[in-house]
Amino acid sequence: MTILGISAFYHDSAAAIIIDGKIIAAAQEERFTRKKQDASFPVNAVRFCLDFANLKLEDVDSIAFYDKPLLKFERLLETYYAFAPIGFISFHKAVPVWLREKLFHKREIRNGLKEISDSKEAKKIPIRFPDHHLSHAASAFYPSPFEDAAILTIDGVGEWSTASIGKGSGKDIEMFATMNFPHSVGLLYSAFTYYLGFEVNKGEYKMMGLAPYGNPDGELTAKYRKLITENLVTVYDDGSIWLDQQYFNYATGLRMAKDDKWHKLFGLKKREATDEMLSEHCDMALAIQQVTEDIFLKMAKTAKEKTGCKNICLAGGVALNSVANGKLIDSGLFNEVYIQPAAGDAGGAVGAALADYHIFEGKERTAIRPDAMSGSLLGSEYSDEEIEAALKEKGIKFSKASSEVELIEKVSDLIISANVIGWFQGRMEFGPRALGCRSIIADARNPEMQKKVNLKIKFRESFRPFAPILLEEDLQRYFDVKLPSPYMLQVHRWKDEWHNPLPVNYTALPWKEKLETVRSEFASVAHVDMSGRIQTVSKESNPRMHLLLSKMKEKTGHGLTINTSFNVNNEPIVCSPEDAINGFLKTEMDVLAIGSFIALKKDN
Repeated sequence: MTILGISAFYHDSAAAIIIDGKIIAAAQEERFTRKKQDASFPVNAVRFCLDFANLKLEDVDSIAFYDKPLLKFERLLETYYAFAPIGFISFHKAVPVWLREKLFHKREIRNGLKEISDSKEAKKIPIRFPDHHLSHAASAFYPSPFEDAAILTIDGVGEWSTASIGKGSGKDIEMFATMNFPHSVGLLYSAFTYYLGFEVNKGEYKMMGLAPYGNPDGELTAKYRKLITENLVTVYDDGSIWLDQQYFNYATGLRMAKDDKWHKLFGLKKREATDEMLSEHCDMALAIQQVTEDIFLKMAKTAKEKTGCKNICLAGGVALNSVANGKLIDSGLFNEVYIQPAAGDAGGAVGAALADYHIFEGKERTAIRPDAMSGSLLGSEYSDEEIEAALKEKGIKFSKASSEVELIEKVSDLIISANVIGWFQGRMEFGPRALGCRSIIADARNPEMQKKVNLKIKFRESFRPFAPILLEEDLQRYFDVKLPSPYMLQVHRWKDEWHNPLPVNYTALPWKEKLETVRSEFASVAHVDMSGRIQTVSKESNPRMHLLLSKMKEKTGHGLTINTSFNVNNEPIVCSPEDAINGFLKTEMDVLAIGSFIALKKDN
């Protein structure tokens, strides 16, 4: 049975194909259109999935869309009614769009699919609409290695739900606790993202990276945290929250927060994107990160109490908060934690298809695999012939490695020689993280690499940290953590032996001075609080990257490098060889290692 899953029309549009319950292919539309977080109908992603599976649209048995538009419209109308007459301008802008487009998703899906096939058979394919948080839950539980598990989903908002607790058992998912709009952990976090000068739905991970620059022992951080919990949000013992809407504007307005009220409350004006970053901004980011972690852990504890399960699955945008994930794992609350690598709305395409298969169709999970997401390597791939043709088309001078051994030997030498490498190998990753196939890699021991890659290649803020990618078998050499982290979704503290002595007043230093402090032998991947957003690689998950890291260990004693996504600021991760070549040429990247080919910037 073949099911096409789709998420679209809000942000992070994506498509996925499953056949007899197995995920065959999945991709985000942004990778093909080159529009970051493209919300349009994912015609290119659908076409890719069908082509990869060697199918026509007519071969699909059903289509699953990741939420229920009628329920979402109901929430919109009820919210405007509850707040009336406030919000009329927003109402005037939103409702015509809904009546013209969003309310009639079935029609819009049919229209989108016409670009692929307009046949009578294609028009007869049934379309199903699992609700938003069920799609999230299915995306996490069904690919997990667990026969039964607690499920926790947390995001901004779906139809009404902003968080849910459920239990997966065999082919069944039971959802039995929800928190509803306008009370939302995701929207609370996004409101601070907005107030600190980052773009909502895009900048939350930037704020998470900024938080460690705050002073954990400082009076201002404690003051901000107290102001948040005494004014903006009431946090209950079970992790549910109540947000005081007099401080927020997202329910009916065009902004996340009421700037004047926040300015009066915190004594700090809203930061604009071009404003200087101050220590106060870092302390505020740390305060809301701490509050979020507290809520997250209380919800997880409630999930365990309600389900009695030893393992948990996580999805929803807040599950991409890798610092909170690390705290949950370190707490020992659950034996194992499985996090959907495309935890945001893109992953809803996978979840909707799996919900259709297992719940609506009632099909059993025939074989529970260690990780049915296949390392999240579910996207497009290119042959050496296609890559060579693209290199020649662009006039690139290159050499070809005669074997994989020669490729690994040359690239490892180039990394050690302080070169920044664009690494384009195998299938493209699904989800927001590059996991060693569409990556920029560099020597983690070089203290200059964080600045170089941020400012000269990624063209982004200098405070942004990088992740260490390392051999799974070496994880406990560097971090005191037992669970592998294949999806770069856990943050943990480096073991003390890898710390450099720090100034006595280090936590109180201004953020730029913290950034300048050489904290570790691995300064480029040890964040200012000596944490790392870990990605572990096994022989099974990514054989070529595992070989490269093994060669680095042989030559340097350490099987780890910097890993960041192969893209520049405000562009999606590269998809095609042409995208990779363009990124190589318009940045100060030193080397492009693409398939069996190596191109050097000095030759081009």
